Amino acid sequence: QVQLVESGGGLVQPGDSLRLSCAASERTFSRYVMGWFRQGPGKAREFVGAIRWSGGSAVYADSVKGRFTISSDNARNTVYLQMTNLKPEDTAVYYCSLRVSTTVVRDPSGYAYWGQGTQVTVSS
Repeated sequence: QVQLVESGGGLVQPGDSLRLSCAASERTFSRYVMGWFRQGPGKAREFVGAIRWSGGSAVYADSVKGRFTISSDNARNTVYLQMTNLKPEDTAVYYCSLRVSTTVVRDPSGYAYWGQGTQVTVSS
């Protein structure tokens, strides 16, 4: 059973930066996709971005493009979400997820494994 563990959330002020990490329990993910999603209060879970473990460019939601960056460290089985210029509307629980496929999709139903989530709160 694959396990994903997020870390790095917290309370920050608008304009601050934060880096989230997602550690995977297994190493055979070279053909798979890691995604980041978020769910704000009273909102549906939404796509933030995704990256293939095998490399290549990440894909981002328009709302975070230019501010968020996804990267991977295959040696550590870890994916990162670097968030800059954070805004109050970025407040949400952030989840990492694993898609057992090489294609990137934005629908959360396309991802089979999920972490427990980490809270990010942006407030002055």
